[in-house]
Amino acid sequence: MKKVFSFLIIILFSASLIAQTTWKADPMHSKLAFSVTHLGISDIDGLFKTFDLSVSTNKADFSDAVFDLSVDVASIDTAVEMRDNHLRSADFFEVEKYAKMTFKSTSIKKNGKDKYKLSGDLTLHGITKPVTLDLWYRGTVENPQSKATTAGFQITGSINRADFGVGPNFPPPMISNEVKIKADGELIKQ
Repeated sequence: MKKVFSFLIIILFSASLIAQTTWKADPMHSKLAFSVTHLGISDIDGLFKTFDLSVSTNKADFSDAVFDLSVDVASIDTAVEMRDNHLRSADFFEVEKYAKMTFKSTSIKKNGKDKYKLSGDLTLHGITKPVTLDLWYRGTVENPQSKATTAGFQITGSINRADFGVGPNFPPPMISNEVKIKADGELIKQ
């Protein structure tokens, strides 16, 4: 009887591993953007050009999805080279010391039709803090060109740059502490 029970446990565990699906960001159709307010009167937008995102899920609606993001901080691009170089310096991101920013989700909770609250640990500038973001699952389709199964997402929210020690010598009247995040992505089923 013990052998039969052990065998059933192994089969159930194996089936759950097989059912898990991994998705990877399509870099040609994904963007990780941000916005801050400068001098309280205008928004400055930018993005990170190089990042890896993988999502693992057992459910077709992504309600149990686990997100794992790694960003090359030096890939920051605000369309002004002098500003980008300053942002890479010790005044802000210190990319020589803190080359990567990461986000690893810890929970996902339904918040309406195809909407979720995505919580996780964000590591930025050597500091890890919990953050919660809004996630909109936009559906899954077959890409007519590549024939790949592709899912679409949009993630929005904000973080406080002061919580991560980014730009401490630049107070909120100069650059807002609130950093708005907007990520759009297409994920390809692996």
